Amino acid sequence: MSFSTIRQLAKGKKPSSSEPSFQKGVLRVAGGTVLSLSLLASSIFAGGLVGLAISFRNLPDVRMLNTYAPTETSYIYDVKGRLLSRLHGEANREVVTLDRISPELKRAVMAIEDSHFYLHHGINPTSIGRAIWVNWKSGGVVEGASTLTMQLVKNIFLSSERTVSRKLSEAVLAIRVEQVFDKDEIMEMYLNNIYWGHNNYGAQTAAQSYFNKPASKLNLAEASMMAGLIQAPENYSPFTDYQKAKERQAVVLSRMADLGWITPQEAEAARKAPLGIGKPTSWQGSKLPYVTDTVMQELGEKFGKEATLKGGMRIQTTVDYFMQKQAQEVVQRGYKNLRGRGIYAKDLQVALVSVDPRTHFIKAIVGGTDYDKSQLNRVTQSHRQPGSSFKPFVYYTAFASGKFTPDSIVNDSPVSYRDGSGLYTPKNYGGGFSGAMPIRTALMQSRNIPAVVIGRKVGVDKVIEVCRRIGIKSPLQPVTSLPLGAGDITPLEMANAYATFASNGWYADPTIILQVTDSRGNILLDNTPKPQLVLDPWATASLTSVLQGVISGGTGRAANLGRPAAGKTGTTDNERNVWFVGYVPQLATAVWIGDDTNRALGKGVTGGGNAAPIWREFMQEALKGEPVKQFPAASKFPRPKAK
Repeated sequence: MSFSTIRQLAKGKKPSSSEPSFQKGVLRVAGGTVLSLSLLASSIFAGGLVGLAISFRNLPDVRMLNTYAPTETSYIYDVKGRLLSRLHGEANREVVTLDRISPELKRAVMAIEDSHFYLHHGINPTSIGRAIWVNWKSGGVVEGASTLTMQLVKNIFLSSERTVSRKLSEAVLAIRVEQVFDKDEIMEMYLNNIYWGHNNYGAQTAAQSYFNKPASKLNLAEASMMAGLIQAPENYSPFTDYQKAKERQAVVLSRMADLGWITPQEAEAARKAPLGIGKPTSWQGSKLPYVTDTVMQELGEKFGKEATLKGGMRIQTTVDYFMQKQAQEVVQRGYKNLRGRGIYAKDLQVALVSVDPRTHFIKAIVGGTDYDKSQLNRVTQSHRQPGSSFKPFVYYTAFASGKFTPDSIVNDSPVSYRDGSGLYTPKNYGGGFSGAMPIRTALMQSRNIPAVVIGRKVGVDKVIEVCRRIGIKSPLQPVTSLPLGAGDITPLEMANAYATFASNGWYADPTIILQVTDSRGNILLDNTPKPQLVLDPWATASLTSVLQGVISGGTGRAANLGRPAAGKTGTTDNERNVWFVGYVPQLATAVWIGDDTNRALGKGVTGGGNAAPIWREFMQEALKGEPVKQFPAASKFPRPKAK
C-alpha cells in the first residue's frame, strides 16, 4: 500500500482497487483492534488528557512551531557550485519539504514507529495501554507509547528523562500540536528533526551519509534500513555493525508486510537487495581547508559563529576549486625545492594568495605548507615586513604628487637622516652606490637609498595615506625607513593593494564570499563588486610600466611569463622574509616565504631568486586559457598637476 493511499484512507477516502484492503493495511495491529474502537478510545483518552492539561499551563506554546527553524548545516561551494565543505555544530542537518522525501521512507518510518499516525489525534490508546501494563509489571518506565507527534514534541520541547510527568507533558503537547497542524506538516517536521546517528539530523543528511543520495531517491531497501535506525541509531548503524543493521531492516520489512503495506515478495526482495553504503558526512575534513577557514572568519565577522554553524547557509565562494588545488600543489613543490636548495629553517613556510583585480575576489589562498600540522593562515593572520615589495607604494605617491615621473633623476649616494629613533643611514642590498639614475632604474634594480630619498621628499605620511586607500589596514609608523618595508603587512593586504595597481586604480575590499543564501534560497549576503576609483590613473599606469621593467630586466626576471606582467621582489634584513608580488590585468598574486619564528632563512635567499619562481609557476597554471591583455599606457591619461 502506497504512502498516499494510507493518507487518503485516514482522511476517509476510498482506496483504489489495486491497493491492499483498508482492513489489511491500516487496521492490522496487535489484538485485532478495529478503526471505530481506536478512534473512540482515542477521543475518550484525548478528552481526559485535555482536562489534565489544566495542570500543565507552563508547557510551551506549540504555535511557536510555525516559526521554528531547526539548526541546519551550512554548505560551502566554489564559484562554480562544487561542494567544498560542510559547517555545523553537533547537528548535521538539511531541512527539506515533505515532497522531497521518498514515500518509501515515510511508509517505513510509520510502520515501525507509528502505524496509526494518520488515524490518531496525537496519542495512540492501544500503545499506551500496552506500555502501562509493561511498566506496571517492571515497576518503572521501561517502555514508551510515543507516536510520531509525541516524539517530535519531546525532541523539540522536552528532556529525554523517563518519568511519568514528562510522558504526560509529552502527551498533552502532542494533542495540542495535532490541533494546530495537519498531519503532513507534523510528518515533515518529524522527518527533518529526528536523529539518525553519526551527527545526522533529518532524513536528507542521513540519506546522503548512509547511501550517497538525497532522501527523495531512497528505495524500499534503503528506506527500511534507515527507518530501523530511529530506535537506536548508533547501535543499528551499518557503519557500526552491518549485520545488525540488516537484521533490524528485516524487522521493519516484516512489519510493513504484516500491515499489508508491501507484499511478502517485496519484503524479501528488499531484504536481499544490495546496499551501496556511503560514509559519515559529519566532521569530514574540508577539501580546501584554508578556503573554509577564511570563509568562517569572514562569515563570523558578519553573522557570528553560531549562525554560521547552525543557520543552514549556502555559501558560494569566489575561489575556483581547480585553481585552488593548483595553488596548493605549487606551494608544496616550492617548499620541497626550497628544502632541496639547502634552506633549513626549522619552521619554513610558504604562503600564496591571488586576487582578481576586476572584482577583488580572492581566487586562491594557501596559508601554509601543511594544514594538518599548523592551521595558522599566514595569508590573513601573519603580519610580516614586506621589504622592497613596499617600494611601489612610495613611487606611486611620488608620481601622483605631479612632481615626479618614471624618468625623474634620483641620487643613489650616501645619506643620513635624523628622526625620532636617532640617526638613520640607509644602505643598499649588497652595499655600494650607483649615483644619479632615473626612478625607473632605481625601482628595477631595487635600490634602497633612492626609495628612502623619495619617501622623505613626498612625505611618509602621504605614503601611509595611499596605503590606507588601497586596503592596507595594518599599523604603519611614519618613520624614515618605511619605504623599505619597515611595517608589518599580511600577504592578503599586499595582493589586494597590487590588484588595485592592476586595475589601474580601482579598489574594492577583498572577499572570498560571492553570495550567501539561507536554505530556502533567500539572499543573506550579496558581494557583487562595487569598485571605486581611488588612485590617479596616470600615476598608476606609470608605476605599472616601471614594474613591468622589474620583470623584463630587473630583480624579478625569474617571474617572466612571456606576456605583459608587472611585479616587485622583496627581501628583508637577514633574509627573514622574502616576497614576490605581481600582476597581469586579470590576476594579482602575492607569494611570501619565511619562518614562523622569524629566523633568518640563510644568505642569498631573495624574493627574486626564491619567491618569483613560485609566483611564475602558479600564474602560468592559473592563466591557461586566459587571453593576453595589455596594461593601459600612461599617455592615455592626464598627468596630475604638481601639488
